[in-house]
Amino acid sequence: MTRNFSYALLASTLIAAPAFADSIPVEMDVDGNGSLSLEEMQVAFPTITPETFGLIDVNGDGEADESEVTAAVDAGYLVFSG
Repeated sequence: MTRNFSYALLASTLIAAPAFADSIPVEMDVDGNGSLSLEEMQVAFPTITPETFGLIDVNGDGEADESEVTAAVDAGYLVFSG
């Protein structure tokens, strides 16, 4: 899979959700570990797939930390309404 296709896939599979402030919202971080698992992300982004989550989880640890989520937002992959 090419990088451009990966980015297009990521952009096309995510939906609108409440905007992040300066950190991951407590409501999303159910286990309180400061990062988001695929399951936690799927609450706000029901269409997110494991493949798409893998594009956000740059370090591959199975969790999207604040910097990874912020990078996805900054790159325009997560589009928020509100």
